[in-house]
Amino acid sequence: MLGAGALGGMALGAGALGSIVLGALGGMALGGMALGAWWWWRPARVEVTGDSMAPTLLPGDRLLLVRPRSVGVGDLVALTDPRQPGRLLVKRVGAIDASRVTVVGDNQEQSTDSRHFGPVPLAGLVGRACYRYHPRERAGPLPRDPFRAGASPDGRRRLAAPTPRR
Repeated sequence: MLGAGALGGMALGAGALGSIVLGALGGMALGGMALGAWWWWRPARVEVTGDSMAPTLLPGDRLLLVRPRSVGVGDLVALTDPRQPGRLLVKRVGAIDASRVTVVGDNQEQSTDSRHFGPVPLAGLVGRACYRYHPRERAGPLPRDPFRAGASPDGRRRLAAPTPRR
């Protein structure tokens, strides 16, 4: 039989034991909230490899993606390449309708985007790029930029016809 003396020579009263239990439960609750926040946002990281988003994003930029709960014109998003399912693309949202999104590159001469493969389903978006964490001198939040996305005053994106690649 264990008595109060079996706890390292300390006698714990009911109040002290209750405080320890409440502290442990509070720690578990805080951990559960952190896990819930991670599950809600599902952060991921990607590295930019091409010039299609220059000058906004450059090769070597590393971005933090969060789950795309809401997406607006001008947001930077990651999506599965409709032509190569194992490849991710990072593009800017040019237009949105009820179930699809049109994506464009900031450097349209170097970009393969919705001008080439059409609008993509909203469900095809992997994440919204919210923060550049590398290189350090360019680190910071990635805000919406409708002007750079080329949105007209009525919010619709004017897309140029694709140019043949050589």
